[in-house]
Amino acid sequence: MFIQTETTPNPATLKFLPGRTVLEEGTADFTSEEAAAVSPLAARVFGIDGVSGVFLGSDFVTVTKDDAVHWDHLKPALLGAIMEHFQSGAPVMEGAAKAAHAEHDGEDGEIVTQIKELLDTRVRPAVAQDGGDITFHGFDKGVVYLHMQGACAGCPSSTMTLKMGIENLLRHYIPEVTEVRPIA
Repeated sequence: MFIQTETTPNPATLKFLPGRTVLEEGTADFTSEEAAAVSPLAARVFGIDGVSGVFLGSDFVTVTKDDAVHWDHLKPALLGAIMEHFQSGAPVMEGAAKAAHAEHDGEDGEIVTQIKELLDTRVRPAVAQDGGDITFHGFDKGVVYLHMQGACAGCPSSTMTLKMGIENLLRHYIPEVTEVRPIA
């Protein structure tokens, strides 16, 4: 098994491509070892000192490190852990990954459907190339709230991506959108 790695715009995050499907559908974002208990793969990766986040996509694993650790020391251990997991035959997740977007009930249903469709067709595929994901969290009085995951969480260029890219795109196609804000 050969695992490729790619840098991301976030210097604290590295993208691992195992050359096979990681998640059949959806994504999974783990920011603590406790949260990773539902994923044998994420739990194995969190077992390595210096890991502060694990994000699972369709065909990649994104790992975020603590600032005090250097990739030169961490990367070989991560490659080994990911390879061991896939060779073990253990599942990536115990149970299904959760839906990407938050549900939204209310009078803005048609607008929210348009927002989710634009995110799914124009934004999320591009963001996945960088090892992350951006999902819909809510819409209120013209403001779209998005959740940034994986390499996007804490990325130095994430504010620019939100304001100059996603906000402009949504405002262009959906006049009711006035602003885009990240949620923690």
